[in-house]
Amino acid sequence: MNKSVDNYFIAGCGRCPLGGTPDCKVNTWIMELELLRKIVLDCGLTEESKWGSPCYTFQNKNVLLVSALKEYCCISFFKGSLLSDSKNLLKKPGPNSQAARLFKFKGIDEIQRIESEIKAYIFEAIEVEKSGLTVTFKKNPEPIPMELESKFEEDPVLKTAFEALTPGRQRGYILYFMQPKQEKTRISRIEKCVPMILSGIGLHDKYRAIKNNNQP
Repeated sequence: MNKSVDNYFIAGCGRCPLGGTPDCKVNTWIMELELLRKIVLDCGLTEESKWGSPCYTFQNKNVLLVSALKEYCCISFFKGSLLSDSKNLLKKPGPNSQAARLFKFKGIDEIQRIESEIKAYIFEAIEVEKSGLTVTFKKNPEPIPMELESKFEEDPVLKTAFEALTPGRQRGYILYFMQPKQEKTRISRIEKCVPMILSGIGLHDKYRAIKNNNQP
């Protein structure tokens, strides 16, 4: 096991304000994450720490991530759209997701019930990498800024967290990021919002909470 990954299961990714606190999402799914880790390692993948999260590779190629999100924990396949998914177990992170597909779990019993199927999907994902298959991307119907798309390419964990947001929250961020005319300002806005996105918080949620708390 990778020592850097060990820290994730203790303190989270450390990329949002909740990291290392009792409110960190990892603490909601401790047993589930430990079981997912064991299942993935049993399949022979190499465990690494990337983007602050457990990433599992085959011959230096990214195959999947194990992550804790606000509403669920998951296995996220980088090329999940290429898997046959004959049992219809995989979910899209968001309606416009083209490559990633997830196993979503909200309890350890859900994992235990389909453990053999999870391993079968992982072995298929390894075969996809062996074959050299790639995902053919279509133009995204959502007006996602180029700077945000570039950030997603650098940081798949952020992409998964963004796509797990409600459509309204996604749209709020997109409109906010698109407003500035200068590229450096758009990039700056994206960077400042990364911790909120990773925490599952919408752009306006914080301000609504402050407003409600101030009401008599």
